Amino acid sequence: MILRKVLIYMSLGALAFTIMNTMVKHLAEFNVYEIVFFRGLGSLLITMALIYRLKLPVFGNQKKLLVIRAITGTSSMTLFFASMKYLSAATAVSLRYLAPIFSAIFAIYFLRERIKLPQWLFFIISFTGVLILKGFDANVSNIGLGLIMAAAVLSGLVYISISKIGQRDHPLVIINYFMFTATAFGGIMAIPYWQSPQGLDWAFLATLGIFGFVGQFFMTKAFQIAANNLVAPLKYLEVLFTGIIGFLWLGETYTVWSLLGIVLIVTGLVSNVVYKSRRNS
Repeated sequence: MILRKVLIYMSLGALAFTIMNTMVKHLAEFNVYEIVFFRGLGSLLITMALIYRLKLPVFGNQKKLLVIRAITGTSSMTLFFASMKYLSAATAVSLRYLAPIFSAIFAIYFLRERIKLPQWLFFIISFTGVLILKGFDANVSNIGLGLIMAAAVLSGLVYISISKIGQRDHPLVIINYFMFTATAFGGIMAIPYWQSPQGLDWAFLATLGIFGFVGQFFMTKAFQIAANNLVAPLKYLEVLFTGIIGFLWLGETYTVWSLLGIVLIVTGLVSNVVYKSRRNS
């Protein structure tokens, strides 16, 4: 029963994030700051309503860490959305998931954690996938690769900041800081480039935050009811779903080299998750 629920929650979460990513790709004619603004605003309205209903402290307890998480998260998201103008959706998503590797490296210095030898092997497998994508797939541009790698590094810092916050602040408060920062940053930066949405563009932009929040909600539910080693590998369903929808909706094509690179990246990351979970169990 639990396995079935986890699979349903993670599938729904991955699908919600996939739809959001596909919409971002579809809205490529809009400036990235405007997309960040709408992504933040949609989720901000939801989190503010829930915080008010649950009577949570809006400003939280770990204000400095909450601000750091919000700034790094907003920067990472902006770079990720920008990279999708240059990369296929599945490639961008798989490369963004290199974040746990950078998080592990940062944890050596910030959290005094150690990386075991098998983990380095898994990281090498994932980075081999990156090298294959860059070296053999002509569709991977230097600009796109640079943007998404920077996004992954910053996302690694996000994981560290969340670990430092721990249980001292409610998850909704953490998300609220993030979404407020994204809305404010995106809104201000988008002013010189603002493009009024037309027709269905309003629907696509308005629902970015909704699908983003739904994805976070279902994945959180899954982690609450099952062990990490069961849930975490299913995060990478987003790569599979994004590739399929990208092919069917956006008309994206993937070479043998790009598929091999993506498989190696995901294999290394999933292996690391399973290894860490078994060591901690």
